[in-house]
Amino acid sequence: MQYLLLVYADPALMDALPAGQFDTMMKGCLEHADEQQRAGKLVSFSQLEDVKTARSVRIRDGQTRVSDGPFAETKELLGGFNLIEADSIEDAVRMAAELPWATTGCIEVRPVRDIALVRKQVGA
Repeated sequence: MQYLLLVYADPALMDALPAGQFDTMMKGCLEHADEQQRAGKLVSFSQLEDVKTARSVRIRDGQTRVSDGPFAETKELLGGFNLIEADSIEDAVRMAAELPWATTGCIEVRPVRDIALVRKQVGA
């Protein structure tokens, strides 16, 4: 059985970290992830880009609404995910609008961060 672990962070606490602390923490996290992958416990992982890059797609009464941010209605619950390949955020939004769940909830569109660039940045 697989589990998806969604990692949430408080931006205020992240911004309050001393200089260099984020890189130290991220390096340790990546090294731990490497150990878990070697042990067969971690299948795959990635970071999402900043919430400022997110778009949310809703279809109501046949009208498609795209809004900035990952802001779902509080009554909406995370129910799953699709990992897609798209040429642009606009293409990804178009693909999100094709999902039937946009009529009953919200599809958040977030770019996935290139973890190889993070590894290079933090020296892992």
